[in-house]
Amino acid sequence: MEIIRNFPCLSILLAMFSAIISSALKGAGARRLNTFVVTAVGVLSACTLYFTHVTGKSYVYVMGHFPAPLGNEIRFGTLEAGMALFFCVIMLFSLNGGREKIRLEIDPGKENLYYIMVDLLLSSLLALVYTNDLFTAYVFVEINTIAACGLIMIMESGRAIEAATRYMIMSLLGSGLFLIGLCMLYDMTGHLLMSNVQESVRQIAAEGSYMIPLLVTIALMVVGLAIKSALFPFHAWLPDAYGYSTVSSAAMLSSLVSKGYIFLLIKIIYRVIGFDIFVQSRIINVLFVFGLAGMIMGSTSAIRENDIRRMISYSSVAQIGYIYMGFGLGTTAGMVASVFHILAHAATKSLLFVSGVGLTDVADDNKQFIELTGAAYRNVCAGLAFTVGALSMVGIPLFSGFISKLLFSQAAVQSNLKMLPALIVLAISTVLNTIYFMKTVIRIYTPIKSGYPSVFAKDHPLYALTLLCFVALNIVLGMCSQPIADWITQGLSVFA
Repeated sequence: MEIIRNFPCLSILLAMFSAIISSALKGAGARRLNTFVVTAVGVLSACTLYFTHVTGKSYVYVMGHFPAPLGNEIRFGTLEAGMALFFCVIMLFSLNGGREKIRLEIDPGKENLYYIMVDLLLSSLLALVYTNDLFTAYVFVEINTIAACGLIMIMESGRAIEAATRYMIMSLLGSGLFLIGLCMLYDMTGHLLMSNVQESVRQIAAEGSYMIPLLVTIALMVVGLAIKSALFPFHAWLPDAYGYSTVSSAAMLSSLVSKGYIFLLIKIIYRVIGFDIFVQSRIINVLFVFGLAGMIMGSTSAIRENDIRRMISYSSVAQIGYIYMGFGLGTTAGMVASVFHILAHAATKSLLFVSGVGLTDVADDNKQFIELTGAAYRNVCAGLAFTVGALSMVGIPLFSGFISKLLFSQAAVQSNLKMLPALIVLAISTVLNTIYFMKTVIRIYTPIKSGYPSVFAKDHPLYALTLLCFVALNIVLGMCSQPIADWITQGLSVFA
């Protein structure tokens, strides 16, 4: 069992080296290598999850066998291993669901470049999940940004390049703020290793020295990651980035990239600053307000959209608001609800993007709602899958979205001062979600009086299987929510 301690490091290296090897392969070879690597990393993550669950502990892996500060560390427990496994599953499903579109929309000579970006994205996500060093986290934040930009602009259309440019500008702004905060934290503590930084921060808080610089540092790091994860009002880049990229890119960007930054923020809250100190800093109140605003503004923007891809994109702004609202509650229950919503949103939003492309395919690739009338009859599989995703986002029982809203409601009740605004906005957001998602479902199931166009779905078996897997994953999250919530609670308890 001791060999399993090497699996997190092996997973990161495997993804990075596969990107290097893919540069010498043609598109088909790079695709097969990527599928193998994502699957292999998922298996390694599953083994790591089992190992940490059985032992109930977290472990430190010293890279190069040199202790800090000369060496680097990886730290992993049940939460990190489970999140890595989940990321691999969503990435594999997203790629399989958009495999045919990748072949059609990308220049065959650049298909291997696409999978290089995917491999780099996977390695950066794994590093953000596992690393115990702040500067290493920053390095992989930048790798993540570059890979995400490559995935957006790979289609080489004017709108895709414009969207990638806007994404790059906003991401660099967020990275810059995060780096400034990191430098200030290093200046105050003299450490980059998360556990050592936390000891110094606790000492600073106990002595009452450098409290204002510490507050500024926390604010800079939080705002930097909030910009990169598209928290309202820093979301302007998101609709174009998701709306004009390939369907697999949109699914991975919405489900994985933003969640990697949020998971890093959770690590900073628990493992760097300390949860109690973070709550006392009152920055959670700012996150709470922005989260509530995002829940409303993202939904209202989605209602106004007439493009199905952009509507789904704006919905992500609202869902990111849910997560930050949970942070803002300042309780363990709120954090558990936010982590569960990371899983629920990743599983559901990727399902919506992948099923949505099946609907637009039978509408002559038109994304406008008026052209999607009756599309669910011409692509039955995509129509049913989109309906499941919509019901989950609305919060219908049986699906993962219902559990998320239930956990947020329970967490809000435990916070006396924030209970009323949280519950009111949850209710309003649910109504708004119902308006734009049910409007779409009604549209795709509205019969055309003059008969159906000649375009009917000829789905690849892999596409239909992927949709089925997404639906099953959503139902599993909804039906087996208690063990998953217990796993999250256990993971957070050993996270610090």
